[in-house]
Amino acid sequence: MTQISRRAALRSLAASLVTPAILRGNRRSPGENPNLLVVWTDEQRADSMAAYGNHRFRVPAMNRLAVQSIVFDRCYDTQPVCTPARSSVLTGLWPHQNGCIDNNIMLRRETQAFPELLGDSSYRTGYYGKWHLGDEAFAQHGFEEWISIEDGYSQYFSPGRDRSKHSDYHRFLSDLGYKPDEPDGTFSRVFAVQRPLRHCKPAFLATEASDFILRHRAEPWILHVNFLEPHMPFHGPLNDLHSEEEAPVPANYPGIPVEREPEDYTRRREKHAREGVSSPSYLVLPGHDMKDRPAIQRLNRNYAGLCAQVDQALGRILWALEASGQAGNTIVVFTTDHGEMMGAHSLCGKGVFYEEAIRVPLLIQVPFRHSRQIRVDAPVSHIDLVPTLLDLMGRKKPESLPGKSLVPLIEGRERAAGDVFIEWNSVPDGPNGRAVVTPEGWKLGLYDRDDGLLFHRHKDPLEMQNLCYRREHAGLVRDLRARIESWQKQHGDRLPLRVEG
Repeated sequence: MTQISRRAALRSLAASLVTPAILRGNRRSPGENPNLLVVWTDEQRADSMAAYGNHRFRVPAMNRLAVQSIVFDRCYDTQPVCTPARSSVLTGLWPHQNGCIDNNIMLRRETQAFPELLGDSSYRTGYYGKWHLGDEAFAQHGFEEWISIEDGYSQYFSPGRDRSKHSDYHRFLSDLGYKPDEPDGTFSRVFAVQRPLRHCKPAFLATEASDFILRHRAEPWILHVNFLEPHMPFHGPLNDLHSEEEAPVPANYPGIPVEREPEDYTRRREKHAREGVSSPSYLVLPGHDMKDRPAIQRLNRNYAGLCAQVDQALGRILWALEASGQAGNTIVVFTTDHGEMMGAHSLCGKGVFYEEAIRVPLLIQVPFRHSRQIRVDAPVSHIDLVPTLLDLMGRKKPESLPGKSLVPLIEGRERAAGDVFIEWNSVPDGPNGRAVVTPEGWKLGLYDRDDGLLFHRHKDPLEMQNLCYRREHAGLVRDLRARIESWQKQHGDRLPLRVEG
C-alpha cells in the first residue's frame, strides 16, 4: 500500500470539499469575521505542558499549539471551582455579579454569554461538551448547536424541562450497544472512563467538533469544545502511558505549611485522609489515603494519561480546522476552568488559594496577527478573556463588563496588566475569601472567618512559608488588603474580610 503523507492527505481532503459556493464563502480576508474555536478542559493545571515547563507529559498537540500562540505565563481563574469559573469564561462577569457563586447554579437567562455579547447573526454557533451552568442537555445562550456529554445534572434542570432527556454521549454509547450502569438508566462517569479510547468522551467530542468545523467551512462560526478530562475520576485507557519519572509526585507533597494555614484547608486534608483517593470520584486504588505516596504517584500518572487523551482529541480538531482551509482566519483559545492539587500540600481537588488550584493555562492563537510565540509574563485573569476576544474579533467591549482587553498588553502597548483578583464563595456554611496576586509576585488570600495566606511566589514558588502573620509584613498585608477592598468597592462585592484569627 502506498503511504500518503499528512500534508498530501490534507490537500486531498481539502480539495474534495471545494465547491464554487464554498470558495466564495472562504474569500474573507484574514481577520475579517474570524472564526473562534475555544477548547477548554476541566481541572487541568498550567504545569501540564511544555509551554509551562513540563516537557514530560505526552501532549504534542498542546505543545505545537503553544509554539504559535500567545502564552500567558500567569493566568488565574476567577474562582477555583467549576460553575463559577465557567460562568466568567462565558460571560466576562465575576461570579458574585452573575450569581453563579457555587456549583450547579443556573446561569440566568438574562445574563449574556459570548455569542449573545457578539450579537452577529452571520455566525453559526456551537457548544459541545460539559456546560455545568444549568439545563445541561439543552441549547441556550446564543449557541445554536449543542452536543452534551453529561447525564448527571438532570436534577438541576429548570422547571418544565424534560428530566428524562439524556446526553448526546449517552446516545452514542447506547448506539454502540452499551447498557447504562446507573439505576436511573444513565451512564456514570466511572463507566465512561473504563471504555476503550475511541469510545471515551474526548474521542466523541473530537468527532463531533470536526464535523461542525467541516460543515460550516463556508461561513463564520464560533465553537466551544469543553472536555471533562482531566477531571476526576482520574482513570482512563492511558493510565500507564507515563512512567513515574514522567508524572512525578508534586514537589510540595506532603508540603503542609507549618505557619497557620486556614482551618478550612486542614478540614479538607482530614476529609481526604478519611475517604482516601479510592472513592468513586477518584477510582484509583482501594484502601489508600493522602499519606500513601504510591497512591499519589498512581493518581498523577493517571492524570497525565487524561491530559494525553485530551491532547489526542485536540490534535484531531486542529487537523480538521487545517483541512477545512480555515486555520488562517480562526482564533484558537486553549484554557481550563481551574486547576487541581493532585497531592500538592497533601490536598486533592480545588477550592483553595494555592497556585495549583487557581493558575490555569491560557493559549491564544491569532494567525492573522501573529505567526510566532509571544509570551506574557504579567499576571492576567479569566475575567479579561471575553473583552480580549471581542477586541480580536473587531467588537467593542460592553461597559457592563468589568474586565479589559489584553490586546494592548500582548502588543507591548502596556507593560503590566496590574493586580489579579480571585474569589472563593462557599455556600452555605464555609468560609468565603478573596485573594490578590500582584505583578511583583505577592499573593494575599483573606477570608471572612478563617486565617489568611501570604506568599511571595518568586522566593517561595512551592508556597511553604505563610508570611501573613509575621510582624515584618504587617504593612504589606495592610496595603494588599486595601487593594482587595478597593476592587470589592469597584465591583459591588460586600464580603467582609479579616486578618486576625
